[in-house]
Amino acid sequence: MQIDFLTLFPELIDNYFTASIMGSAQREGLIQLKTHDFRSASTDSRGRVDDAPFGGGAGMVLGPQPIFDYIDENSVQRPVVYMSPTGATFNQAKAQELSKLEGFTLLCGRYEGLDQRVRDEIVDEEISVGDFVLAGGESAAIVVAEAVLRLVPGVLGNEISVEAESFSSGLLEYPHYTRPADFKGLTVPEVLLSGDHGRVERWRLAKSLQLTAQLRPDLIAARGGLTQDEKELLDEFDLRV
Repeated sequence: MQIDFLTLFPELIDNYFTASIMGSAQREGLIQLKTHDFRSASTDSRGRVDDAPFGGGAGMVLGPQPIFDYIDENSVQRPVVYMSPTGATFNQAKAQELSKLEGFTLLCGRYEGLDQRVRDEIVDEEISVGDFVLAGGESAAIVVAEAVLRLVPGVLGNEISVEAESFSSGLLEYPHYTRPADFKGLTVPEVLLSGDHGRVERWRLAKSLQLTAQLRPDLIAARGGLTQDEKELLDEFDLRV
């Protein structure tokens, strides 16, 4: 998979993705990331890419010329996704959808946003990472890219981990424990030490149901509520929601 980033600050993207798992995945050729500084296409003598909005108002707006010309002169992946607070809210389902593509481009805005003509003619889709405003789209683009890239086969090296984690099944992930089994009087649930793998899996599902019902009841509601089997599973482990 290849993800391109259209940005005024390529170093923010490059520095993040050279480390840890994503850096290893790039070196192994599993993923390819390219940053594109569209300021390089500016025809302004000082390299300006923004201007005051027509009609007045606070702040500056990214103009159409650098972005249009950069894309005309350079190859970028399609679709072009604009990181915008007015876009559809990003979630795990969207990450899974994007992970099926061969590639796409994340367009990072700045200032008061983009000239509408860029959004109308170049942008294929808009995505938001939440109901808040950032100084620029780079941090939002990093969130989207990492969520997608970790779903590419081989990147994590453990496909079971991807399948079991939060939101993949519409539930939050169950709790994890490791050695020692008793740490300062804080003990691991006995079921995890039992060696009964079937019972462990039932407990994990029950804990996922409990945590989701307690912390994200909206996710339970979206599934149509708890089924009778799920209620009985919670009762099996004496878990309350």
